[in-house]
Amino acid sequence: MARKTKEEAQETRALILETAERLFSAQGVARTSLHHIADAAGLTRGAIYWHFKNKSDLFNAMADRICLPMETALEPDTTGLYQDPLSQLRQGIVKVMQETTSDERQRRVFDVLFNKCEYTEDIDAVLQRRHAAMKDGAARVQGLLRQAIERGQMPGTLNVQRAEVMLHSILTGALGLWLFEPDRFDLQAEAERMIDAYIDMLRLSPALQQA
Repeated sequence: MARKTKEEAQETRALILETAERLFSAQGVARTSLHHIADAAGLTRGAIYWHFKNKSDLFNAMADRICLPMETALEPDTTGLYQDPLSQLRQGIVKVMQETTSDERQRRVFDVLFNKCEYTEDIDAVLQRRHAAMKDGAARVQGLLRQAIERGQMPGTLNVQRAEVMLHSILTGALGLWLFEPDRFDLQAEAERMIDAYIDMLRLSPALQQA
């Protein structure tokens, strides 16, 4: 009986998150209340509060379902090393871009993050979580690039911080543009070429070297 109750709780939590995703995407975060989510899911507000402290907590859980697996894809092994740092970086970024076009949940959550999230006082914790996630992501990418330099995959004079900022700009720019205007270009087809062009810049552009 206890196992069934636990499974039911997990199902209810998933239902809440999926309902929130749809409503946030359809009408924006600021215009969606926990009451709206409870009604759309056929639940009471008490059921929402049993799983989530507030809207910020629910929003961050929704984003984590997409973002945490991506962060894990850029983690080193248990020794702190990457077997093939440049390849892992390339594959991880291409995977994010291509799966955004093929995975409905990922596309919907990114659409909320990029286009439907108004930062108001009641979701201040969301902004804090995004700042922490961006800081952590920058550290992961810089770690990958430093190990790529150590393996001879990148020039030793590469400005790692500048290279990481450029990668973040390319990734968020491509995703944001495609989500806003999907007919503009084929993100699925162009993802590998975009990242390969970026890698070529790291290797060859004098502007990406130190100083």
